Amino acid sequence: MASAHPGNDADGPDGGVPEGEGGGQGLASDVAGALEAFAGHLQHERGRSAHTVRAYRSDLTDLLRGLPGLGSLDLDHLRRRLTATHAAGAGRATVARRTAAVRTFCAWAVRTGRLAADPAARLGSPRAATELPEVPAAAETAAVLDAAISGATEDDPEALRDLLVLELLYATGIRVAELCGLDLDRVDEAGRTLRVRGKGDRERTVVFGIPAARAVRRWLEEGRPALATAASPPALLLGVRGGRLDPRVARTVVHGAMRAVPGTTDVGPHGLRHAAATHLLEGGADLRYVQELLGHATLSTTQLYTHVTVDRLKVVHEQAHPRA
Repeated sequence: MASAHPGNDADGPDGGVPEGEGGGQGLASDVAGALEAFAGHLQHERGRSAHTVRAYRSDLTDLLRGLPGLGSLDLDHLRRRLTATHAAGAGRATVARRTAAVRTFCAWAVRTGRLAADPAARLGSPRAATELPEVPAAAETAAVLDAAISGATEDDPEALRDLLVLELLYATGIRVAELCGLDLDRVDEAGRTLRVRGKGDRERTVVFGIPAARAVRRWLEEGRPALATAASPPALLLGVRGGRLDPRVARTVVHGAMRAVPGTTDVGPHGLRHAAATHLLEGGADLRYVQELLGHATLSTTQLYTHVTVDRLKVVHEQAHPRA
């Protein structure tokens, strides 16, 4: 069940799980060692992002806390820990995500000989409630982008960068970590496309319209050179010190821009992602196009969709997107 796996839009450095008892984690040494090895398996063999690995670590640390050793892990312990999670106020989505995490961990532990039997095989999982995200109307989003364009008239490099953040997030529906992970060679200005590396290390091509193309050109000509240093990476987006833009800064940019326009729904980058999809569908875009654009399909559901070529992406985008 892909939707139950840990993961989000953010990316960042990977934190470690301390070895030995305690370390602030309450894990026995063999439990901590198994968790460390599992994290390496997720990162190096399954190609999971640093954020996803960190999310698995956090969920599993909580579920495995208090065990005298990995061999004592059983179904009763897991049920008690998940019940405690729910009693502490966690929603069904959180409980379902932790259940999926421990199922994956236990199956791996059995395969690698760390557990003789799988205690999570009979573990039930609540069905996560479907919550529709709050999405700003197309007119609201247009007002925010118009305000950002006005704010960038003085060619301030940060204002130009912030405008590009907003334009690309809304034009393409990419995740904030995907945006901040873009390098210069992933941008095709002439073709108005981005090559994005998403979850599971899968690559896809997304297209953007003329307003975003203008923002790209202004940033590359006037904004980025003002922030770049000799030590700057080849990142498309840079922070004020010349390093790669942090997704947390991009989130602050989006929230600040939404709040600056009275009467606008305050959303973050994920809200703009949903807005892009919603407005495309409202404009008549085919669901398969939106699926391809967002990179949303899991491996199993991808087989249900017809492959959409880049040329077709461009045609649909131009016909349906409010800022094509």
